[in-house]
Amino acid sequence: MTNPNEDYYAWTQETIEKLRQGRLNEVNMEVLIEELEDMGRSERRGIESRLSVLLMHLLKWQYQPDRRGHRWRATVKEQRLRVKRLLRDNPSLQSQFATINTEAYESAVLKAVADTHKAETTFPSTFEQTGWTLEQVLDMDFYPNNV
Repeated sequence: MTNPNEDYYAWTQETIEKLRQGRLNEVNMEVLIEELEDMGRSERRGIESRLSVLLMHLLKWQYQPDRRGHRWRATVKEQRLRVKRLLRDNPSLQSQFATINTEAYESAVLKAVADTHKAETTFPSTFEQTGWTLEQVLDMDFYPNNV
């Protein structure tokens, strides 16, 4: 039996085949459950990561108006599309989106600080303090005003 830590793909294929054949007694259920849990966390992290990048760019858009451009706008749109696709493919995460957004915003501020070389206190300390809504963040036409 292949170990998922040694050859993940081979392990998945072996496990799938055993499940299809109904050979459940040959499947290491503890490992399968761990892997499924990891897969779920991975999808959540994917949304959080994309949302963090999106929020960082929106912060930079607002606090660095002199640096705005077509490329930046395209990056914001791309991240919005990716977040929307992840939510479409994982609709059950919609109920956790506000929490994911809160966590993503914390990372976004740190990324914005690193990219802009501005003090952390320059940016709102919470997403709620930005005055944006989740709907605006995902709206393809929304860009924050100047400060």
